[in-house]
Amino acid sequence: MPEETRNIYKTCRKAAGLTQEAAAERLGISVESLRAYETGQRVPPDEVVEAMSDLYNTLHLIVRHVREKNAMYGRVVPEVPQAGVLEASARLTNRIYQFADSHADRRLMRIAEDNVIDGNERPEFDDIMEDLQEIVAAALALRCAQQADCRSSM
Repeated sequence: MPEETRNIYKTCRKAAGLTQEAAAERLGISVESLRAYETGQRVPPDEVVEAMSDLYNTLHLIVRHVREKNAMYGRVVPEVPQAGVLEASARLTNRIYQFADSHADRRLMRIAEDNVIDGNERPEFDDIMEDLQEIVAAALALRCAQQADCRSSM
């Protein structure tokens, strides 16, 4: 497992420029608990991860935490790449234009108009859903990037 994945809590804390002691105090938890989360000995509760996300100024921490904690999450929400605002904006805009240029929206409406996805329509429907997942991932990446950029400029 890559270092960043194992220590996402530590990586985000360090990126925020906080020591374990300072972070634990501001999070209202013990240094021992924070150390256990950062070494993978324990999984932090969701409310602690939410506080970490606010303190460390990164929504991406929540996305990674939930994805690793719950395998079903990955079936619904795509992998969210980390990117800066400019890169994430460009990726989202490009994915939307590609979707529109391919007329996937119109094809989706044709498939859905009878409220049934038959065997002949299923492959095309699945392809359209993959395209939409890419748009969702790009939008989430932009949201994560925007939050970090906005707070760091305050």
